Amino acid sequence: MHPLIDKQLVRERFCRTLRSYGSQAVVQKAMAAELSEIICREEPGRSFERVLEVGSGSGSLMAELLSRCFVKSYYANDLVEESLFALQGVLDRHPVEEFHFLAGDIECQELLPSALDLVVSNATLQWLDDLDGFFKKISDHLKPGGMLAFSTFGTSNMREISTIEGVGLSYHTLGELELLAGRYFELTVSREETLRMEFPSPEAMLHHIRSTGVNGLLRRSWTKSRYLHFIKEYRRLFSSDNGVYLTYHPLYCCMKKRSS
Repeated sequence: MHPLIDKQLVRERFCRTLRSYGSQAVVQKAMAAELSEIICREEPGRSFERVLEVGSGSGSLMAELLSRCFVKSYYANDLVEESLFALQGVLDRHPVEEFHFLAGDIECQELLPSALDLVVSNATLQWLDDLDGFFKKISDHLKPGGMLAFSTFGTSNMREISTIEGVGLSYHTLGELELLAGRYFELTVSREETLRMEFPSPEAMLHHIRSTGVNGLLRRSWTKSRYLHFIKEYRRLFSSDNGVYLTYHPLYCCMKKRSS
């Protein structure tokens, strides 16, 4: 049994990095583009009446999706209420007929829109405590045949940090996600990839992590000795020709709600 994620800490970290997230979160931005392409291939008409995005953040997925598809009503949910300002910037470039922002933890949201055509989420589901409950909730609010498309991260994600620090998110394998979601959905697409980002130094890697907010797991602060130990170990264990590396492990799934 894994401990519950401190959602307040997650909210604080992502709120603090809203301005830098768009430029620093290059992997998540590429995932948003790939997820949008998957959705377009699954729905060649590229037209949706009612869309819900879970974890809309700085608007990367919204921008990618709205640049490719027609959406009449767009509902965006995020833990960080301040992300609404970033989404407004996207809507200035890609307007929709109707827009609603739902602030708060999706796992605690009682009033979600119904009869949805599409639910999307990019690089967010790893922060949820109860994925089975999430899949059931989304199934209840989708039309029969409606689509759920998401990206998240797998078990090798940022393994370098968890190796040294002994802490990390409770990631799922692609097979586990397929089994969990398969209770409510018919799987149409699932795949994974492993990416290695390189940095000139461990310090530069840590700056990248802090600038994307994905360090929202523990409130404990770095002591000088702990920091120096981490830097030394990271350089020793994860050096590359250009400095050091960090592994990302994106997973992509697209599925449709069962008709019965």
